[in-house]
Amino acid sequence: MDGVTSAPITRRHRPPVPIDLGLVLPPFVRGAGDPTSHRARDGWWFGWTTPAGTVTLHLRAEGSEVGASAWGDGGDWVLDRLPDLVGGRDDPEAFVPHHELVARGWPRMHAWRVPANGLVAQMLVCSVLEQRVTGREAFSSQRQLVRRYGSPAPGPGEELGLICPPTPAEWAHIPSWAWLRAGVDGARSRVVVGAMRVAGRLDECADLTLAQAHARMRSLPGIGVWTAAEVAQRALGDADSPSFGDYHVAKDVTLALDGVVGDDARMAELLEPYAGQRYRAQVVITATAGHRPRRGPRRSLPTHLPTRF
Repeated sequence: MDGVTSAPITRRHRPPVPIDLGLVLPPFVRGAGDPTSHRARDGWWFGWTTPAGTVTLHLRAEGSEVGASAWGDGGDWVLDRLPDLVGGRDDPEAFVPHHELVARGWPRMHAWRVPANGLVAQMLVCSVLEQRVTGREAFSSQRQLVRRYGSPAPGPGEELGLICPPTPAEWAHIPSWAWLRAGVDGARSRVVVGAMRVAGRLDECADLTLAQAHARMRSLPGIGVWTAAEVAQRALGDADSPSFGDYHVAKDVTLALDGVVGDDARMAELLEPYAGQRYRAQVVITATAGHRPRRGPRRSLPTHLPTRF
């Protein structure tokens, strides 16, 4: 397909109940200036790299339907997954609020669904870059690497400045000095490189049960419960993978429900009544209560480059 000159392929999808794209799609945006995403008055734009090739994807609300247009070799691949992408795998009907705060916040979040774009390997790269660093650091690293090693998004995506991420093979061949210059230490870059060498096996997770998918992801060195959950929340439509191991989430959830800051173990206790929907409960809680005050000076972004003495 000529991604620059050809007309887009289009699909329409009517979810069984109304959804809000403004709630469903933000998890795919990796910070301000993300070169793979763009929100405009006419909807949401993404530049992605699928197993079938690059794609520019445009999603928009059209009454009770979701309209989608795609340019590039990955167009059919991503549009075939449109229902899942906007939450088709997620069933919130079993969700029952067990706390007053959750009951208060759930009506405002009822049009949110957990998305599943099926791009397990690509989502894993982003999540590994976010391990053990601030979001600001991770987003900066992702911007630099995608701009340097990605490719212009096909069709109108290029005019919008969208860049599709590198392919798994391209991620795996980024030199060590480039990772360091982008602020990614060797521990994280080695995890990405190792994972991209089995990217096909990772993308197969989209067709496995959630338990099997988590087990396969976590069998890789450097992929723990937090990273697997971050991927499952975006690529697999998993409503039951709360962010255990996150620096902030347990503190925010426990403060909201207990009035005091607690740890992952306490968050697990509080979320137990929501088994099967624990990630949904986490999102409703943090969206309703907000985040606890963050104190302390901002730190400058490290380069991880060797120091000269």
